[in-house]
Amino acid sequence: MANTHVCGFVAVVGRPNVGKSTLINALVGRKVSIVTPKPQTTRHRILAIHSAPHCQIVFVDTPGIHREAGKAMNRLMNRTAASALSDADLILFVTEANRFTAEDEDVLKRIRQSSVNAIALLNKIDNVVPKDALLQHISDMSKRHSFVELIPISATRRDNLDALLSLIPRYLPVSPPLFPDDMISDRNDEFRAAEIVREKLTLNLRQELPYGLTVQIEQFKRDEGGVTIHAVIWVERDSQKGIVVGKGGSMLKRVGQAARLELREQLAVPVHIELWVRVKENWADSERELARLGFDTSGNSD
Repeated sequence: MANTHVCGFVAVVGRPNVGKSTLINALVGRKVSIVTPKPQTTRHRILAIHSAPHCQIVFVDTPGIHREAGKAMNRLMNRTAASALSDADLILFVTEANRFTAEDEDVLKRIRQSSVNAIALLNKIDNVVPKDALLQHISDMSKRHSFVELIPISATRRDNLDALLSLIPRYLPVSPPLFPDDMISDRNDEFRAAEIVREKLTLNLRQELPYGLTVQIEQFKRDEGGVTIHAVIWVERDSQKGIVVGKGGSMLKRVGQAARLELREQLAVPVHIELWVRVKENWADSERELARLGFDTSGNSD
């Protein structure tokens, strides 16, 4: 069996803002998903691929499963995460090492219903004080479900991530690779550009505004001079437009500059970005608008 190749889908699930995207980026060694300190940053199902001589692990980054699903976008995000669970060969259940909430329990209920093998990951162990308390958290988690493995980790410091990567293949089916060895994600540069602009907006805007906006790429053009990107930032109200633009266009300039610098580093070519802000009322509560803006609205409705 030493030369047998395994390959499978590993769904990374948990409540919002528990460190799923940070973990996946660390596991594949590249920024595949955007990361901010704010909950519900991940809105799409994103595949991140780790290839090794005897295995290919296809991590599925999912939106955080959350209780308040009032808008169509929130319900869609919950559906996306639930679908990833049912299609997975293995589940990584990410929680904070020193905190287990009602939302964590909601996710665990879905895991129990799925009957898929699950590994519990107690993330952010660097925040556990005193360190001896970690043993109690591990014991508590072991009683909640029959996890096949239970591993304390720190995604930001890469603690125990090599051990995790070595354990995952034993729970995957025998299969040839599903993707080329040099492929890191199923998402293209255009998608990545929209997400990076949204990340910079989320990092720079305060309060709830980031949840009322999305980014749509209208032009992504490569030529000998580099890449030219035209992007529209959609907001839900006129009052939000002024906040995103900023005084004298200051916020838009700051966001555009930050996005341009990161994309230039990622794409390794000069990047020119033009940003516009437009209003579309209640876009986040319309499945038709969500589909038009690039969200996957397939699947059963709630």
